[in-house]
Amino acid sequence: MRGSAPHPRRTPGHRRARTAAGALATAALLLPLLGAAPSDAGTLAAGTSAGALQPAFAAAAAEYHVPRSVLLAVSYLQSRWDTHGGAPSVTGGYGPMHLTDARTALARAPHHSEGTEDARGDSARAPLHPVARIPADSELPARLKTLPKAAELTGLSPERLRTDPAANLAGGAALLAAAQKDLGEPPSKDPAEWYGAVARFSGADDSATAAAYADDVYAVLRSGEARTTDAGQRVALAAQPDLAPDTSQLRRTGLRTPRKAGTECPSSVSCEWIPAPYEEFGDNDYGNHDLGDRPASQSIRYIVVHDTEGAWDGVLNLVQDPTYVSWNYTLRSTDGHIAQHVKAKDVAWHAGNWYVNAKSIGLEHEGFLANPDAWYTEAMYRSSARLVKYLAKRYGIPLDRQHILGHDTVPGPTTSTVPGMHTDPGPYWDWRHYFELLDRPLKATGGKKGGLVTIRPDYAGNQPEYTGCVTSGQPCAAHGSSEVRLYSGPGETYPLIKDIGLGTTPTTGVNDLSSRVSTGQQYAVAGQDGDWTAIWYLGQKAWFRNPAAAPAAVNATGLVVTPKDGAADVPVYGRAYPEASAYPAEVPAQAVSPLPYRLPAGQEYVVGDKVPGEYYYAVTFSTDSHRVVTGQDLYYEIQFGHRVAFVRAADVRVAPSAG
Repeated sequence: MRGSAPHPRRTPGHRRARTAAGALATAALLLPLLGAAPSDAGTLAAGTSAGALQPAFAAAAAEYHVPRSVLLAVSYLQSRWDTHGGAPSVTGGYGPMHLTDARTALARAPHHSEGTEDARGDSARAPLHPVARIPADSELPARLKTLPKAAELTGLSPERLRTDPAANLAGGAALLAAAQKDLGEPPSKDPAEWYGAVARFSGADDSATAAAYADDVYAVLRSGEARTTDAGQRVALAAQPDLAPDTSQLRRTGLRTPRKAGTECPSSVSCEWIPAPYEEFGDNDYGNHDLGDRPASQSIRYIVVHDTEGAWDGVLNLVQDPTYVSWNYTLRSTDGHIAQHVKAKDVAWHAGNWYVNAKSIGLEHEGFLANPDAWYTEAMYRSSARLVKYLAKRYGIPLDRQHILGHDTVPGPTTSTVPGMHTDPGPYWDWRHYFELLDRPLKATGGKKGGLVTIRPDYAGNQPEYTGCVTSGQPCAAHGSSEVRLYSGPGETYPLIKDIGLGTTPTTGVNDLSSRVSTGQQYAVAGQDGDWTAIWYLGQKAWFRNPAAAPAAVNATGLVVTPKDGAADVPVYGRAYPEASAYPAEVPAQAVSPLPYRLPAGQEYVVGDKVPGEYYYAVTFSTDSHRVVTGQDLYYEIQFGHRVAFVRAADVRVAPSAG
């Protein structure tokens, strides 16, 4: 998608509006008041600054008789103890306890409803451009109104709860204490006796999500954590490896049982089946995905990470409409809950490139690209990582950036589609942390003469300027980023690198990918000049600042491709389609259409997979005519620019990287 400035809620305009059964029905999280606020609640919040966050946890825990370790662990799962400068999360959550006030949350049409990208990405069928809109306001679920409830419980103003970290902690402690009381449990000093209250604190309306959330909190309690927050505060939680919570408390929470039957998820997450419809309508038209037989008919090689650019209910409405697009899973920000919509064997319409769609699984994360401080919760990051690890193991998908793609790294399938391709999840998705959760931390794999670099800036400290988050051309709020900017020479006075496929002058716009590389991506080194490193990028030598004291990349080794001897350059493709002779008579041959780029002699690009040309023919509702066409031509996937690309194996030679 293309992130955009916030705009007012749109009225429903969906030409086939349907009720998202089960998605819009949310049970309220009813927390009783504790009575009058403690007389010194205001003093507590006012007297403890963000410069003393660790003591603030102790003070809030003592005031509301919640074990300090429980408060610390819950806060870690909400925000990793970050304050985000008082800015709201994607669901209007504030502060280290992620207290929600959805009146402040952004709401807009989901990203598949905007822009020019055809989510299906197959020229054999008419382009698909949804015009769906989010539903009108309805009664907000309790999980999006915890900050007003905390204000009632503590007597602190909503503004204080949003902006003062110590007040925010007090509000979270009050909510936990209220949940404990509601369950009929005493305010025990034993962390093991707070499992039910922690489950209720999640705001989930079903028992599986609440349990998964509580299990994560207790995993943090057992392992312990320590880190420096975004405000520069060192916070630590001692490990309690033998802690065993009373999980029987979950039965008294009164939460619903989700529709888990049929889901393809690991047992460590909460997963619900909310199916995308496969229906026929109109004149030989159908949606919103294709039935398949993966991995028997064709391999699954990619997982594509999206953000929704819309709120949970509106996104679920869109995926349940047969006339438009689909993806395999949606992940909720507040608690990490997962809804599955399309089976892995089937092909969802989500990435804008039919070759990638046919070989991928799409994950939509509740969030907004162009609002840097509209942050994602740790609960969602962890839930997503568990799902990705499960899928990667099940289908043999390597855990690297050439297989775990952002929507922003999916190539346009043809030249005309390049400018309209989507840019989510954008520069504020924390890929470094995500790969740590995938148990594949991004480390140096070579020395100075390894010939490659893996992009790996310090997320919090790496704050390149972006524009257009709120107002076109105006600077975005300073914020940590996964991306590093590229210049045409070794210094910021040089012009930005240009992407000829976009046909525009490069800018610092939050959606302009022309001169950016992302954490985890690998490139061949093309030069060094002081603190600046050059890489081969889009057929050019591109420079980024990479000082030894604060490196933006680490050294690596691997395989690279370069044109075969005698070739001045070779074409680059956005899809790996078979040669024309591979198609049977009943399947129209698809053009092997090069992109506007060339890979010049003397340049090297990092290799991903070696794959045969493959095309999934599926343009009718009846599956009788569906075919997977596999050719003799082989391709290499390469990291060519910000997006991946493909080159014909016959055009290039492969060699180990070398400095």
